Amino acid sequence: MALLEVRELDKVFRRGARAVQAIDRFSLSVEEGEFVAIVGPSGCGKSTFLHILGGFEPHDGGTMLLNGAPVRGPGPDRGMLFQEFALYPWRSVIGNVAWGLEVQGKPKAERIAAAERYLKLVGLSAFRDAYPAELSGGMKQRVALARVLAFEPRILLMDEPFGALDAQTRELMQEELNAIWQETRNTVLFVTHDIDEAIYLADRVVVFTARPGRIKDEIRIGLERPRRADVRKSAEYMAYRNRVWDSLRAEVLKAREEFK
Repeated sequence: MALLEVRELDKVFRRGARAVQAIDRFSLSVEEGEFVAIVGPSGCGKSTFLHILGGFEPHDGGTMLLNGAPVRGPGPDRGMLFQEFALYPWRSVIGNVAWGLEVQGKPKAERIAAAERYLKLVGLSAFRDAYPAELSGGMKQRVALARVLAFEPRILLMDEPFGALDAQTRELMQEELNAIWQETRNTVLFVTHDIDEAIYLADRVVVFTARPGRIKDEIRIGLERPRRADVRKSAEYMAYRNRVWDSLRAEVLKAREEFK
């Protein structure tokens, strides 16, 4: 059985008499340890899907099972990483990473040990006592990632986590996330607008249609792991990029027409 089973998911946003179908009969299975990237045009429902799965947004139909149990609200079995860093400025780096474990009532020694372990994993042990204002954007996002990893969720939900970073930092963060995933083998659902990011990171790329969001295509990425940065220069990588863009382009054009 897959770790995550989503079947016939529906979501409608209502504003007075107006109803907008955001997601329509969406189904997806994700295996334990799989890295799945979701791409699609703006407004297609991909972030909405992630927020529904995180328990932050209700849905109007369908079922979601995580490890066989229905998803009915937020829970520690799902870790959410947003584009915004969402760090507490009054807490030190290690205090931010340990926060989720503190909420769970873990003993102080246990949560500090876990925080130090994951700070080492993201390469920020030397900044354990620094505060968010002293960190770069990339470092803040690494702290946010360590905080999510520290409470060891069954699945990691990442919504454009590198979208606010400059191009150089973003590419380096992709390489670091790739290395971290190679070590932890977390199950990941990763929403992005960046085709290159999706191909470099994922085992499978799911292409959304224009609104209402449905699955148009699922593309298995057969690039060898562990992946090095220079894989982006290979003919195989470019073939995957062309295939994803060929599938996505018509949906992006359709979405643009809708917003005119």
